[in-house]
Amino acid sequence: MAKRNGVVLIHGAWHDHHTWDRVVPLLEAAGCAARAIDLPGAGAAAPRPASFATRPLDPAAFGSEPSPNAGVTQEARTEAAIAAVRAVNAETGGKAVVLGHSLGGLTVSSVVEAISEEVSAAAYLTAFMLPPGMVAGQMIQHDLMAEAVVPTLFLADPEQVGALRIDVASPDADYRARLKQAFYADLTNAQFETALRHLHPDEPAQVAGVPSNVSKGRFGTVARHYIACTEDRAITIAGQREMIRMMDEVMGTRTSVQSLDCSHSPFYSQPQALAELILGIAGS
Repeated sequence: MAKRNGVVLIHGAWHDHHTWDRVVPLLEAAGCAARAIDLPGAGAAAPRPASFATRPLDPAAFGSEPSPNAGVTQEARTEAAIAAVRAVNAETGGKAVVLGHSLGGLTVSSVVEAISEEVSAAAYLTAFMLPPGMVAGQMIQHDLMAEAVVPTLFLADPEQVGALRIDVASPDADYRARLKQAFYADLTNAQFETALRHLHPDEPAQVAGVPSNVSKGRFGTVARHYIACTEDRAITIAGQREMIRMMDEVMGTRTSVQSLDCSHSPFYSQPQALAELILGIAGS
């Protein structure tokens, strides 16, 4: 069997596989086998707090109800992504690229560390690419992330409810404006409404507290790529550059960096340009 290129696409926090709906057909049309997955705790079947369904929203109940998603672990997410990598590799006869968006970068790192010999590259789309021992929460609170809008969306204490909780169905104009600014600043209003339909309110909080386990001996042997988004207000460009700097320093090798002038979600705003970058990584 002739080998083909392949890529496993991992969504970010509150999102699901629909993140990649406009990108996958472009990759497939170019001969690249692309698989977009729902991580455990995400997708249409993701459990939602009962208070989320009550409208108008009861802020006290929404802010205190324990999350039914709280038990989702990074280990479960890593295992799901490894299964997807192996399925793509079985289809292509090659080694897949593992690409993650935003918080999905945590799963990319964990997968590549676990099965470095089975992947061709680790790729990050404006994602958390954390050096050994660092947790996502530390980066979220970093001074270079001070202009990030996402923390202003949280409506519950993560330690109390077990989730990073946002109201993806909010009718409040100011809150919706901040949602758009954080994730979809360069989308039309119609695109924004479509994107909102694929979000869930509770991102498992514990995954943001798991220290990065990457090592030079495994993760460091795999090619690294970072697609930076210069206008991002979820993960600031300064934050993105700092993660690249820290990882390069620890690993002793350079991350290949390319940029898109866009906000946090180029899979919606610039699918063709993003697909071309992914194809370049898959073919390298």
